[in-house]
Amino acid sequence: VQLQAYGGGSVQPGGSLRLSCVASGSAFSVINMGWYRQAPGKEREMVAVLTNRERTSYLESVKGRFTISRDDAKNTRYLQMNSLEPEDTAVYYCNADIYLFDAFKRQIYWGRGTQVTVSS
Repeated sequence: VQLQAYGGGSVQPGGSLRLSCVASGSAFSVINMGWYRQAPGKEREMVAVLTNRERTSYLESVKGRFTISRDDAKNTRYLQMNSLEPEDTAVYYCNADIYLFDAFKRQIYWGRGTQVTVSS
């Protein structure tokens, strides 16, 4: 199983970006998938997670601005980021908790980071 992240880039404060995280492979099922971020000099933090039971969790500072959604047919989670602030600048990482049918176990996967820069 592989995770591939798309999106990211540079925007001005108040702008919007959408990130996509796609899980690909065979014989797996996504349990949870979401996004984490890490700013320079700071620890990695959870931004938004969406479970396969439609439960969402958001970092307090992004509530009301970011929305995570899913497309199960594509094994994809989207993170719509609106009203971006300079404090949102970070490398964003896709994370997934996946059940592997062949191995009969759950495993955590991380995608490569994608840079989000919010600056005027």
